[in-house]
Amino acid sequence: MSKKVFMLLFSMILLVGVLMACNSGGEETAGDSEPEDQENTEETESGTEEEAEPESDEKVQIKFHTHGNEASYNWSETIPAFEEANPNIEVELVILSESGDTNEALQKLDLAASSGEQLDVLMFSDPASYAQRVDLGMVAPIDEFIEEEGYEVTEDYKVNTQLGDEYYALPGKFNPWYVLVNQDHLDEAGLETPTDWTWDEYADYAKQLTNDDHYGTFFHGPQNGGWMEYLKLALASKEEETELLKADGSSNFTDPMFKKTLELRWQMEKEDQSATPYTDIMSQQLHYRDTFFNQDASLVMIGSWMNTELGGTDQFPLEFNVGVAPYPKNNPEDEGGYTPVTTDYMAVASNSEHKEAAYKFIRWYTTEGQVVQGKNIPSWNGVGDDELENIVDTILNDTNNPEKVDKEALISVLKNSKASKLVPPAPYQAEIYEMAGDEYEKLIYEEQDIDATIEAMDQKAQEIIANNE
Repeated sequence: MSKKVFMLLFSMILLVGVLMACNSGGEETAGDSEPEDQENTEETESGTEEEAEPESDEKVQIKFHTHGNEASYNWSETIPAFEEANPNIEVELVILSESGDTNEALQKLDLAASSGEQLDVLMFSDPASYAQRVDLGMVAPIDEFIEEEGYEVTEDYKVNTQLGDEYYALPGKFNPWYVLVNQDHLDEAGLETPTDWTWDEYADYAKQLTNDDHYGTFFHGPQNGGWMEYLKLALASKEEETELLKADGSSNFTDPMFKKTLELRWQMEKEDQSATPYTDIMSQQLHYRDTFFNQDASLVMIGSWMNTELGGTDQFPLEFNVGVAPYPKNNPEDEGGYTPVTTDYMAVASNSEHKEAAYKFIRWYTTEGQVVQGKNIPSWNGVGDDELENIVDTILNDTNNPEKVDKEALISVLKNSKASKLVPPAPYQAEIYEMAGDEYEKLIYEEQDIDATIEAMDQKAQEIIANNE
């Protein structure tokens, strides 16, 4: 079966989903149930003139399909800025979900692809959606443009979007995970906000911060097959192979850092009693926002989509000082800075007749465009300190009490965070996640020990892999 036929069948399945189900989504799709043109080779007078696209001399229109709505992405200022810098390219914006619902947007995008609608620039909100559409042949590789421009993606950006040996997207916003800190609690305990620490030190902090009024830390997962970041604590501190399945599709449950994660979770909840009990989280449906702003836990590890709420909101007033600490590393000598990251994957459609123009847009948008947009922290390393500070100021000033947030600590963490190498999600990843969550509950409910849990996860993972081959 060809990829085109497969994609058509895939899209028809999604059409049924559109007609039969109502989906919800948003910024926190990582696990929440509730996120001047740099081109140096524009003139290609020498070489194969027959390959040059008419957009070099004529005005072309490209269509940009996105889940991002105006409120979250400021398109009314961003797109005109690109068109001013590139007068030969006109961008037609296609907002696939006015509410920012990523599930709805994906379904509409797949329908557009199956119906033969013009596609040029595509935006994906998570690695699974990105990798799956690459596999379906919907996305074009962009290595030739990158090579012509002469830069390294891993040097220009904090997020590595490579799949296999090729690049199919450039990263937009940069939402690393970090540790939110109740600075008042730290001051009372005589502790300083960490700027570089290990997981063992994190556990020690949590223990010292625990008292009769609050727990030292809170982990919002795993639960219901989601929020698996909390089952990959030490794994996510590595440079590569940070998923429950390796890049080659085999089980990663025997990685020593996965065992380290289970040991940490057990130690903090059962031995130190410094983490909010998992039974309480599930039975009382506790949430990280309420837990942090109600001061029920001193340390909350979460994604930096929380930047827009750090200074407090009408719904979650802020009555204490907030610090921000980096995601912990595994060993003192490790490089550090690696953390789970969410981003927007900006891609060129494989059937686009204006690939050069589409690439120009995604390159501009993921660099200067992020600064113009002013809504998110960019993945681009070319953002200057002043520009980053201005973006952070803009974000914090929209909260009720920005003065209570340690802005310098926040900026430092954002500057020094980086994503590990992307592990392409398996088509059956949800099945792996659900199984891992079930086995974790057996551990935390004291039905099996850590070694038995790892053995069960590894064996069942191999069975799932075999059944899906």
